[in-house]
Amino acid sequence: MKQLFVLMLSVIAITSCLQKEGETVSKKDAALSVIYNRKSVRSYTSQAVSKKDVQTLLKAGFSAPSAKDIRPWELIVLDDRAVLDKFAEEGLRGSRIILHEAPLAIVICGDTVKSTRWSLDCSAVTENILLAAEASDLGAVWLAVFPWRDRIERVMKTLDLPPNILPLAVVAVGHPKGEFTPKDKYDEGKIHWNKW
Repeated sequence: MKQLFVLMLSVIAITSCLQKEGETVSKKDAALSVIYNRKSVRSYTSQAVSKKDVQTLLKAGFSAPSAKDIRPWELIVLDDRAVLDKFAEEGLRGSRIILHEAPLAIVICGDTVKSTRWSLDCSAVTENILLAAEASDLGAVWLAVFPWRDRIERVMKTLDLPPNILPLAVVAVGHPKGEFTPKDKYDEGKIHWNKW
């Protein structure tokens, strides 16, 4: 009986240690790995992004924080080749090479009536989509639209956006063509403790 009790205690102790280690350490390591390995990928294969992966990216975007939980974002998914090509030529010409290759683009827009802080909230959405792409072994790049008036107007016209919906960014997504490595951007010189 005593041996059975000792064995049970041992199993409970080992299981407890493994659960704590697995839940805490692996969750942290997984999240930090995605953050540290995120990179801008500007060249893609012709392979389509699966509907499941698109849903993952969108769900990640919608998980972003929002001032007062207003969630002023609106997302436009471009996955039709003809639409993407037209958008590359008319909407975001400066990034047309990337968009002609990308099988998917997500346009992140904000409702300026719902929130004056829409650009901040939509930036968080954009970053979440980029991190979800990295976690899904996809390549992605943030293509800026806001605050440049000419880009904003072209994107609005090409996508028939209502006047209160402004585009912040376009995230091009696809399966990376070639090898891409993240940059180490950590810079001690930009850290200030307790004062400038």
